[in-house]
Amino acid sequence: MRSTNEPEFLKLMQMEFEHIRKRLRGMAMISRGIVPNVVLSRRAVERMVSAASQYMADETGEAMVGFIIEDDTPEGLPTIYVLDTISPDETAVRRSHTFQQGDALQDEIIWWLQENWHFHRERHRGSDALPARFDVPLRYLGDWHKQPGSMIQPSHGDHMTALSWLDDEETDMDFLLVPIVTVGYAPVLGETELPVNYITLAMDNGTDMRVDWWYVHRDVRVFQPVHPKVAPDEQLPKMMKYGWHVVMPDRLTSETHAMEDDGLLVRRLLYECDGEVPLEFCFFAIRQGASSFFLLVTQHDYPQSAPQAYQAPFVGDLNLMDPVATFHRLWELREPLEDPPGWQWTADKYLVDYVIALEVAMGLRQPEVQRIPVILGEDEAAPDDGRNAAPAEGVSEAEAADEQAEEEAR
Repeated sequence: MRSTNEPEFLKLMQMEFEHIRKRLRGMAMISRGIVPNVVLSRRAVERMVSAASQYMADETGEAMVGFIIEDDTPEGLPTIYVLDTISPDETAVRRSHTFQQGDALQDEIIWWLQENWHFHRERHRGSDALPARFDVPLRYLGDWHKQPGSMIQPSHGDHMTALSWLDDEETDMDFLLVPIVTVGYAPVLGETELPVNYITLAMDNGTDMRVDWWYVHRDVRVFQPVHPKVAPDEQLPKMMKYGWHVVMPDRLTSETHAMEDDGLLVRRLLYECDGEVPLEFCFFAIRQGASSFFLLVTQHDYPQSAPQAYQAPFVGDLNLMDPVATFHRLWELREPLEDPPGWQWTADKYLVDYVIALEVAMGLRQPEVQRIPVILGEDEAAPDDGRNAAPAEGVSEAEAADEQAEEEAR
């Protein structure tokens, strides 16, 4: 009799077999001194030049993302495509002999790029917009960093850091690329046909930057040189522009808090609204007791570009703890909202300003009362509206205040 767990067991066996196959193939390549091909986008190397130029006297570095394309033929070499580099945030430490990556910004950007690339693959698989060889996940590949003087090889500390990363089961990485950048070289004339592991690039100060490319595999545990080639950008997929919510986290926090302080229940998420990448960053918001939601859609370049607003009715089968499922349900029921009369978006406005303007235009909210101050001349007295009159004889100030309040109410 078949076990009810047989499909799961077979799946685990297949995964284990694939893992063993890759390890054996990797060890066979290593025994022959074989290393992967490395292809660099022109964008990636130009970003390396730009970053190194800003910190000529200090160490610096960036994360790299791209593809790993396997070749399953017996002597086939995998190819690593380096498509882009990602700068750390302002918490990065740069000194003449020290560099420490910053906080979580790079992880946020990598996640954003991966989500957009995943959607692009799903959307364009089998079309000219996605060559079949690039129908693979976008991955983190390693970090490049600039070292002082002519230290063209990774340091002992780099070696320990790389092995610690590869040994961490949560990273699920078999290898890392560890390019080393050095600067201040005399310009190189002409090109060599020799298979060297470095490239040189001209800098604005008349000298050259050199990038030596190193590769470390989990099973080998030593750095090996790899031989890079630079490809024109038009031959490689383009990476998505960064979303505003990633590069301006303080703005995102302020937007959310401003709506919550105005009494709105707010949820936020990434969503595909127009069928193309970059993905939109969206909010849905509702007031207690309201019969409908506001759906607010922002593009990657918000607040330079204006948000779009929609309305969707409250339905009973919503689970607000699942923002994606809730937004998907509301998106199916959405109706577009026109901007209020006279409304004009500017980058200094916030989403809560937009919501308030919409509520006023829809009759759900009273417009804010504008009080215009009256400037009197030296000889003019303020109009007597009875508010400043002295209480009548025998009437206390409290009783006079009560009478005045009743009069205003009438």
